[in-house]
Amino acid sequence: MSIADKLVLQRHHHLKWRALDRLELVLMMICGALCFGFSLSVLFDILTRTIGHPWLWLQEVTSTLFIYAIFIGAAVATRRNDHLYLTAISDSLHGTPRMIVEIIIRVVVLGVAFCLIWFGYINYLRGFGSFRLPSGTPIASLYAVIPLSAILIALFTVEQLVNGIRNGFDHPEPEEEMIIPSVETSLDRRTRP
Repeated sequence: MSIADKLVLQRHHHLKWRALDRLELVLMMICGALCFGFSLSVLFDILTRTIGHPWLWLQEVTSTLFIYAIFIGAAVATRRNDHLYLTAISDSLHGTPRMIVEIIIRVVVLGVAFCLIWFGYINYLRGFGSFRLPSGTPIASLYAVIPLSAILIALFTVEQLVNGIRNGFDHPEPEEEMIIPSVETSLDRRTRP
């Protein structure tokens, strides 16, 4: 099993389009790089402050990596049904009631995504009037990820809606079998012919 197969979940595969599996893989890799970069920048920020020569620009890098990781992670989690999804309600239902609840949940998520696109874009445009210190880069560099993430959330929600209506939302996932090795005891050896 390759790393790509481990990063792209096959859970809820009846709600996914194969064409978007590569996008999920790329987004998962970006999230990993962002989280690693965030951790590294916090470490260097602490080290440089401890030795008395702080790198002030590290705080900007840290906040940027953190914000990008949150919003890109929200998009990936939407595709993986790990975020913005009320499973407790829908998992307890079957048939038509489940279909109705699943559609309502995803329509609400789609509405939130459209609000994030609209207001995120407005904030992005307004961000060109404010600047971050000490670098002087526009705040818009932080806000750019919000509408991008919302577009991905909307795409993944539409994907789930179309496939859920077409294939049904209520597909039991195959349980992973645990292979337990047999342990031979001394009693087993004595009773064996």
